[in-house]
Amino acid sequence: MADHDVIVIGAGFAGLYQLHRLRALGFDALVVEAGADVGGTWYWNRYPGARCDIESVEYSYSFDADLEQEWDWSERYAAQPEILSYVRHVADRFDLRRDIVLNTRVESLDWDEGAGRWTVSASDGTLRTARHVIAATGCLSVPSRPDFEGLADFAGEVLWTSSWPHEGADLTGKRVAVIGTGSSGLQTITAIAPLVGSLTVFQRTPSYAVPAHNGPNAARLAAARARYPERREVSRASSKGFDCDEDGQVLLTETEETVIRRELDRRWDDGGLCFGSGFSDLLKDAEANEVVAEYVRARIREKVKSPELAERLTPRTYPIASKRMCVDTGYFEVFNQDNVTLVDLTERPIERITEHGIRTGGGAEHDVDVIVMATGFDAMTGALNAIDIRGADGRSLREKWEHGPRTYLGLMSAGFPNLFTVTGPQSPSVLSNMMTSIEHHVDWITRALTHLRERGLHRMEADPDAEDNWVNTTNDLGDLTLMPKAASWYMGANIPGKQRVFMPFIGGVGLYRDLTNGVAVSHYHGFELS
Repeated sequence: MADHDVIVIGAGFAGLYQLHRLRALGFDALVVEAGADVGGTWYWNRYPGARCDIESVEYSYSFDADLEQEWDWSERYAAQPEILSYVRHVADRFDLRRDIVLNTRVESLDWDEGAGRWTVSASDGTLRTARHVIAATGCLSVPSRPDFEGLADFAGEVLWTSSWPHEGADLTGKRVAVIGTGSSGLQTITAIAPLVGSLTVFQRTPSYAVPAHNGPNAARLAAARARYPERREVSRASSKGFDCDEDGQVLLTETEETVIRRELDRRWDDGGLCFGSGFSDLLKDAEANEVVAEYVRARIREKVKSPELAERLTPRTYPIASKRMCVDTGYFEVFNQDNVTLVDLTERPIERITEHGIRTGGGAEHDVDVIVMATGFDAMTGALNAIDIRGADGRSLREKWEHGPRTYLGLMSAGFPNLFTVTGPQSPSVLSNMMTSIEHHVDWITRALTHLRERGLHRMEADPDAEDNWVNTTNDLGDLTLMPKAASWYMGANIPGKQRVFMPFIGGVGLYRDLTNGVAVSHYHGFELS
């Protein structure tokens, strides 16, 4: 006998919904969470300016109609404190906390073939067993922490956006450096620029960013509440997992420049990640991509007063949307302030951290009081590889995934029975609205466990041939696009030594939903059940 039917790792959005679904069906489920509270990504990422880049009315649960109607989102794009409050509200409203163990990190999983169960070892020294384990560990939960030479010598304060102090940090009037200009960096820079004495931004690669046009949300919330069921269904059938106007125009067939400009203007004025949904060939044709990229570059030049500075802030080395597009709330305008300086690391790379600051190429010294590290995450595979997971033959998941993740549908990996991953690699995950993808995966896993229980079955595993086919399908689809042309975290390029391979499924949420629902209809073809 196992201690539990299911152990869920992680108490973020995925883990909480999974617990709710399983408990309602009579499964004995336990959630184990490393943090001191629920919230996952939104518990750990509390840096200044942290907010979601998906609209609040979409980045929310759809499983309960009353919850949709009762929660008042104050902004179009909710900030971290509000999202965390929402997660806590859900945990309390559905009485989930009684089955959650906090402050406990899962360190290893060992499959016992004879007993048909997992042994789960945790940081508090406990050993728990479960018939099934569901990894709701998140795609962006293991920080990338580059080992800068001399970091230990720095006499000031070092802050990481991925683990900002709970009590906050007073940066008022201080000399602050920010290393990194991805989403976390952009949001932090925008938020702290008006407060600090001086701000030095160390940029390796400029980011494409579209405006959020954030603001009060009452009208949008009322409109969403009036048609939530319809809107959710549109999102589930869409490519990105949220309600965009995906009209499928092919940009290069639009011979009139005014037609293209009008469509891009319309999407820019609306703001948000739907900007990239106007033309179906954006990520398939380099010429079409360049048209959209140059449009955004021109918009950046409009915002930055110094032409020389605008040029350095303008991306040119990778296709637009081949890295995660940023949604900004005044980022580029920050560089018009007298107290903000940009250091281009392609011209002057960081040589070392010194006692007083950062030394870059040419012997330039940048004295600062605080260094903020916005250096991103070991995306998609990092959280799973951080756990020592040993499968049916004793082989570790890390070893199996040494040259890139191998899954069937992003849900299971052959050789690791009864281990499910929510929004795992080779599923739409980070290319989608995570809430849409989370709910789909949780519902699928719940149906699978119910299927096993109703038939007296105890073991489920991905078929190796089906897995090989899915890995090839994921890679082939990625190679048909411009995505592999960017050194992105989608490719693992931000982690030294990590195999570069395109990790998400790019076929879209709607197609993926049809494929995985088809698996369920055909009695789980591609999985071995016993």
